[in-house]
Amino acid sequence: MSDRPVRLHRSDFRLYRPIATRWMDNDAYGHVNNVHYYSYFDSAVNGWLVEKGLLAITESPIIGLVVESGCTYFESVSFPEPLEAGIAVAHLGRSSVRYRIGIFRSGGEQAAAQGHFVHVYVDRATQRPVEIPPEARTLLSEWL
Repeated sequence: MSDRPVRLHRSDFRLYRPIATRWMDNDAYGHVNNVHYYSYFDSAVNGWLVEKGLLAITESPIIGLVVESGCTYFESVSFPEPLEAGIAVAHLGRSSVRYRIGIFRSGGEQAAAQGHFVHVYVDRATQRPVEIPPEARTLLSEWL
């Protein structure tokens, strides 16, 4: 029996963000190297948080630190292919949020890759966990 996750579909997400592949993303095999998918995850989620006013990168007193991430790959993509990141909230805790992310070819129905990452909200100065701020909790709850 396999532990491989079931491949997600476009309908598993309601929120999408565009991802522009870059020349440097391709590796010697001519496809996007696995390490770049984590950057796509981070950019998609944090871009959305900035857009919604929940994160001021250099000023927010409370920030989300990535404490866990993972990715499963189903098919190769390459520069200059435009991609889309589907974002969903899989779990919302007291001080943490687990995002589920799918990377799709533009208009693709199944995820080329999918994964997760976990933000733990901390006080910027002390780096100690804090409760997710109410305004962030409200918005994140909409994507559960």
